[in-house]
Amino acid sequence: MSEWKEFQLEDFAYINPTERIRKGVIAKKIPMEFIHPFTKRIPAYSLEEYRGGVKFRNGDTLMARITPSLENGKTSFVDILDEDEIGFGSTEFIVLREKEVVSDKHFLYYLAISPTIRSTAIKSMTGSSGRQRVQTDVLRAHVFEAPELDEQKAIASILSSLDDKIDLLHRQNHTLEQMAETLFRQWFVEESDGDWEEGTITDYAEHSKVSIKPSANPSAVYAHYSIPGFDSGKEPAYELGQEIKSNKYQVFANTILFSKLNPHKDKRVWLILDEVPQNAICSTEFQVIKPYHENHLYFIYGWLSNSNNYREISSGVGGTSGSHQRISPNEIFLFPTPKISNEPLHDYAKSVKPLFLKQQMNQTQIRNLTALRDTLLPKLMSGEVQVRNTY
Repeated sequence: MSEWKEFQLEDFAYINPTERIRKGVIAKKIPMEFIHPFTKRIPAYSLEEYRGGVKFRNGDTLMARITPSLENGKTSFVDILDEDEIGFGSTEFIVLREKEVVSDKHFLYYLAISPTIRSTAIKSMTGSSGRQRVQTDVLRAHVFEAPELDEQKAIASILSSLDDKIDLLHRQNHTLEQMAETLFRQWFVEESDGDWEEGTITDYAEHSKVSIKPSANPSAVYAHYSIPGFDSGKEPAYELGQEIKSNKYQVFANTILFSKLNPHKDKRVWLILDEVPQNAICSTEFQVIKPYHENHLYFIYGWLSNSNNYREISSGVGGTSGSHQRISPNEIFLFPTPKISNEPLHDYAKSVKPLFLKQQMNQTQIRNLTALRDTLLPKLMSGEVQVRNTY
């Protein structure tokens, strides 16, 4: 095993390295909202005219420097550019780049999301409340230990293999969702016979409002489906905890959660299948849609998540402009829906259920792999767990 040496970050990595893009040139841009918390891969980019912002190349790490993006874990690895292409992004990023012979680019990414760098960056933040930023000079001077290059690559290889598998499962789930959407359109949109009687969502489901109060059971462990948790991974994920700070709704198997909070800003409708943890709960900002029959479940989910229908429902937001606009339950439960007989609903459910069950299995794998990565990361990056060099 190699001996770990002490470094200042500015000696280990280039920080905000100089690159040039001419003003007015169309280039790939990565806004802050495109970065998912603690997710290595950047899922998308936009093509925009360059007018300013940080610049970067493939192999660089983008680390948020503003609250709450940094605390939320918005740090990613750039690999969406072509060879020698330069991209740009928010001025609220810090760019980290490997130094040849000194550091490995993938190890540098994991260093950026490790406690040693994150805690220093967060403690250094200054500025007015809600707009605090990392002091770059403090980060430059941060002292830590790191192994030689070969061992850096071995550590990064272990962690990257987990992230690669997580990314593959996320992409597979996206493909499964698209397949389900295609089947729904074929069954109920493109090949509709137009003779169905018009009804509403209430013909298929009820609004479940079983409430759980903060003092209900102080010793219980709850599985909390939260809006931020979904926004992070774009999948219905839950967090375990004992504390309930406000009233919640109980979440049951084979239900649909539809967020009444800011549905127009992001698509927030989730299918919850039969593997629901004990004491599953969600915010009262959700509408818990409980179908009368399992055959109704997949049709209702397809109808509500259809882009045109979802857009129409979410356009009914009211309240003050900003971050807290809501729709009323009637926007969902009285939304027009064709009345369809049981036979086609049964046949459709039979065709799409395997897709959603596979998604559910993938989500379980994602949670397990993420937990393993998050456990290994601080141990590997501190040298507590050592690896055998393979380079």
